[in-house]
Amino acid sequence: MGGHDEIQIATTCRGSGPSLVFTHGWANDRSVWNPIADSLADDHAVTTWDLRGHGESDTPPPGNYSRQHALGDLATVLDDTERPTVLVGHSLGGYLSLAYALEHPDDVSGLVLVASGPGFRKIEARNEWNEAVLASMKKLDLPPGVEELSMHVDSMVIDRLTEIKAPVLIVLGERDKRFAAAAGLFQRDLDVRDTVMIPEQGHMVHVKAAHACAGAIRSFVANLE
Repeated sequence: MGGHDEIQIATTCRGSGPSLVFTHGWANDRSVWNPIADSLADDHAVTTWDLRGHGESDTPPPGNYSRQHALGDLATVLDDTERPTVLVGHSLGGYLSLAYALEHPDDVSGLVLVASGPGFRKIEARNEWNEAVLASMKKLDLPPGVEELSMHVDSMVIDRLTEIKAPVLIVLGERDKRFAAAAGLFQRDLDVRDTVMIPEQGHMVHVKAAHACAGAIRSFVANLE
């Protein structure tokens, strides 16, 4: 599938029914969703995709991994689905889903935010996050430039949270302390229909507790108006 600037984006589509589009986190790929996607495909149209520079998607040179690049790719993915759709995102994927809902509210019937955050208002917090991303790049086998996807350059999403009207499901691992504060912010500023805290799980809750996550998503989608 061609992205918005001719980058080829790898996708997997399965099932039929209400549309769900899953966006993975940084340094992962669409395969992390397989257990959840396989379960939900019994009665949903499920699309998973690889961010550029990840999995089987194309890897352009540095300078091609901004938020707008990623959102353009997500828009292309949605071109092959039935709009409006439920966007499901883990970590960076949740952040991108929020940003997409701000740009294209009519495309989004619901948001499932799995261990996700809305970015940072304070420059110091953004810098601290970005330094951690750069440190991680040195340890991970990732192409140059991919770090740009995970780095924060502004506070656009967190500043505009209250503009998002789509119903929201929050899924969080009990041990994922870094994103617990974000869940509180979401509950204040978004139309959160349910918050599912999964015991004894950390940041990769969707992988380690796929059955529980799938059940929460199925219930959320069933109750959407």
